[in-house]
This record gives sequence, C-alpha cells and structure tokens, in this order.
Amino acid sequence: MPTSPTSPVIIALALLCASTVGKGEQGTPAQSSASLAAAGTAAAELPRLHSLLVSHRGSLVLERYFNGARATRLANVKSVSKSVISALVGIAIERGKIARVTDPIGPYFPELLRAPADAPKRQITIEQLLTMQSGLESTSSRNYGAWVTSRNWVRYALTRDFHATPGMAMEYSTGNTHLLSAILTKATGMSTWQFAQGALAKPLGFSLAQWPQDPQGIFFGGNDMLLTPRQMVAFGELYLNGGRAGDVQVVPERWIEQSFVPRGRSHYSEQTYGYGWWMREMAGQKAYFAWGFGGQYIFVIPAQQLVVVTTSSTATGEERRSHRRTVLDVVEQLIVAPLSAARAEG
Repeated sequence: MPTSPTSPVIIALALLCASTVGKGEQGTPAQSSASLAAAGTAAAELPRLHSLLVSHRGSLVLERYFNGARATRLANVKSVSKSVISALVGIAIERGKIARVTDPIGPYFPELLRAPADAPKRQITIEQLLTMQSGLESTSSRNYGAWVTSRNWVRYALTRDFHATPGMAMEYSTGNTHLLSAILTKATGMSTWQFAQGALAKPLGFSLAQWPQDPQGIFFGGNDMLLTPRQMVAFGELYLNGGRAGDVQVVPERWIEQSFVPRGRSHYSEQTYGYGWWMREMAGQKAYFAWGFGGQYIFVIPAQQLVVVTTSSTATGEERRSHRRTVLDVVEQLIVAPLSAARAEG
C-alpha cells in the first residue's frame, strides 16, 4: 500500500494549528474542538487508516471514516478480540459457569492432557492464560502459520514446550486465548459466539457477526473478530462505565478493575498487560487499550471519560509500524492532551 509523503508534514501542521487556535485560551472548549478537527485532518492523511471515533462523556464527538470505509462496514479487529474474550471469561465466572479465575485448565482438556508428563500443563490456570503467562511456547509470530494450518489448534497449543514456569513471565500468544475460547465453549455448553451474542452483544444493543472457527468448530479465541467501529466504541464505554450498559451490569465491575491491574510486561513492546488489556500513559493520563495488528485500537481513559477507537488496514507491510506510531501520536497529542488540558482548566 503506498504511503503519503506529506503525512508527517500534515500531522505537524495539524499539531501547530491545534496549539494556536484559541491562543491564550488553553484548555477551552474552543481549543478542544479545534484539536479534534485537527485530529480528523491528520487522520485523513494516513493511507492505512479506516476510522477514527472519539466518545467523550458518553457522546460521540468525532466520527470519521477514510479510504473507502464506512460506519456499517465490519472491521477485522485482530487481537482486540483478546479483550472481548477476557470480558466473556469474567461474565462466565460471574454466572457460575467457571468457578474462579485461578482454576487449573486440566479438567477442561482431559483427553489432551492425560499423560503423566502433562501434569505441569494441567496446573496452568485460567488467569495465566488471560495474562499471557502460561509458560507455553508462543503460537504467535514465527509459529503462527504452523499453528493455524494444523489440524487441531487446541492440541497444537497444549503440546508446545514450556519456555518458562507458568506465572513467571509474559509471552504473548494467541494460543492462550484460543484455549480460553475452548474453555468457554465447554463451560457454557454453547459456542463462544453464541455466548458472546447473548451475554455481551445483546445488552450492548447489537448483533455480533460470526468470525472464523478452528477445524473442530471452536470460534477463534483472541483474533479475527468482526466489529463495526461503533460497536467497538460501545465495548470501550462498557469498560469505562464499570461494566454497565444503562441499568444492566453486563461485565462485573470487579472484573473490570482486575482487568486493569498490570500483571506482566511485554519484552517486545514494553507495555504492561492485565486481563487481556494493555496499559500505558498518554499525556499524563492512565490509558487502557485493546490492541490489534495493523492499528486496531480501543482506548479507554477513565480520568477523561474518554473512549477512542481506530481501525486500519490489516495488510502486512513495512509501513504498518510507522502507521501505528503515527496513530498513537494523533490520539495522544490531538485528542487526549487537549481534553486533559480542558479538564484541568474546568
């Protein structure tokens, strides 16, 4: 995909414009509006970007689509799916389908973990899968192709060798969240999609599209879910509001709190990770985010009552890393920072 040679210049000009509009009125609504407009202008110059949505205090204050995307078009949200799987685990625990997050996984896979040598794997916990600390060799990155072309994704994930003691080190692996999807399927007696449809999508007011399944029919856990950007906003607002959608407690509030506790750090990105959510600071504010390959994001910034969503091309290419960095700069400098200033002034 071609890149725009003017994008860095346009973004710099957008930052300059946002900083000079309403000069002497730092943190005013006028400057916040100007910054949001500048964010839209900068975003329009990114050839890989498909959408940018901003919800502030429950109101959608910016909604822009680019490069042929539109509001009703489903986006492959890639690993944002991991945050959704985490929510489903929390709901299943609240409903008594799963006893506790510290339960070992052995009882869910008796036919695959029955050998005496599998005893350590039987003691891996659901929490360790959620936090990417199962200790198993990753199925992601260089191992991803072999995994998703295997005849049994669950067996493949469980037969990986240990690279660390469970609970001791974070190693990002979609195999972990796919095991969670398999556990949800067994624990609830229905497919992960069916459970998500009734327990999560329906209370949020939408219907969840089906996404890919493994050869055994288990819905892909932690990748390739399909959501519209507005549905992503609704999911982010659910976490912003302590798991409530209107008068309905969809996800337990305690689960939201626990999901936002740092439990490991990626040696690749240096970002901290909780129950399927990443964490970092943005313009001095604590930000929690769901993150998918290529630039799929749901940012939740509780102090500002802010949710920001982006979707992007999922095509591979050298420019995707610079695109991701630019998206983060636009969100932090043109959205989070100005609204943070407005909050400080207010």
